[in-house]
Amino acid sequence: MCRSHAGVRAAAVVGVAALLGGCSFFSFLPWIEAEPEELKEGEPAKLVDFQPEADIDRLWRAKVGRGLGRKYVRLAPVVVADRVYAADGYGRVVAVNRFDGRPVWSTTVGEPDEGPFYEFWDRRDPSFVSGGLGAGEGRILLGTTRGEVVALDAGDGAELWRATVSSEVLARPASSEDVVLAQTADGRLFALEAEDGRQRWAYDSQVPLLTLRGTSAPVPIGGFVFAGFGDGSVSAVAQANGAPIWKHRVMLPQGRTEMDRLVDVDATPLFANGRLYAVSFQGRLKALGAQDGSLVWEMEASSHLDLAEGYGQIYVIGSDDVVTAVGQTSAAVVWEQDALRNRGLTSPIAFGNYLLVGDADGYLHVLAQSDGRFVARRKLAGGLRSPMVEMEGSVFVLTNSGRLEALRINRRG
Repeated sequence: MCRSHAGVRAAAVVGVAALLGGCSFFSFLPWIEAEPEELKEGEPAKLVDFQPEADIDRLWRAKVGRGLGRKYVRLAPVVVADRVYAADGYGRVVAVNRFDGRPVWSTTVGEPDEGPFYEFWDRRDPSFVSGGLGAGEGRILLGTTRGEVVALDAGDGAELWRATVSSEVLARPASSEDVVLAQTADGRLFALEAEDGRQRWAYDSQVPLLTLRGTSAPVPIGGFVFAGFGDGSVSAVAQANGAPIWKHRVMLPQGRTEMDRLVDVDATPLFANGRLYAVSFQGRLKALGAQDGSLVWEMEASSHLDLAEGYGQIYVIGSDDVVTAVGQTSAAVVWEQDALRNRGLTSPIAFGNYLLVGDADGYLHVLAQSDGRFVARRKLAGGLRSPMVEMEGSVFVLTNSGRLEALRINRRG
């Protein structure tokens, strides 16, 4: 009698479970097809398998200081001739040989703000290098959260000058002829004399009450300096004297709350084929005439990451980490790749047939520029958020943990 009741109860439990769980309850059975898992909102996409068409081979690896720290700092390396220059978030700057990673020089540009009572359990991050690296005219340039622009001798790392600007420098400084250009968090663009760091001119823009923590990097081309700002605009100013030439609103703030009205142009404007491409957060991707800022085409987009171009296309990483290829001559979407959604992607770089992006878990993904399919993938030690650089087929990647890696993509077969 007891056994009979126990069997009934067991059958009832199984029946209820089957009703509640459906077929998924029996998905362990080989003849029951499992229901696909739905991605929860904001959850990183799980990596999908694919048939690799290429391998990502490591050429060398070098250590760069203490890494990038806990702040959202992105410090792209820079390549000049036969050297690669990289920095950590705590003041260490290194130069290594581009071909084998051997150290050339190492220096520090300041000490972190660690007082005598700083303890290992203190969660504050004392990193202060935030804008870098730039290069030009034999100088390596970087910016700090202390409102400084620092110029080092590219040959031996000796400090050439240090200039104080009005606020944090959150993007890499740029060099053009006899000036160094730096953009600050308070919406100003500075031109400094390349020889000694004296201020030549400053251009001001309005800063909204709430902005993203970041700025675009200035882009000097043909006597113009292009820059994006926190109010959703892109401006062109004269490099010689800072006189405004034109200003274009990529997106006007909309919505009731300050969060809704965030329209920062934090992505560095991209110049290609006589046009300037700019994208705003919660706004638009636009192609503009570089000479006068006239609108060529526009489409809805939201991004704070730099753009890339290749194959006659513009590549944009959306705020949801969907990778989109857009034709340069129109707003036509050529392809989209959504298999990396919410994975915390880096800015893309394009070269050869490839488009490369990294993610917060340290995976480097190689996509085909032609259709966005996955070509190769490799896991690196430490997460990725800094932009990558490429020179003659070698890719240089700085991980969050401070590993500078030189990689090469070799096609199979």
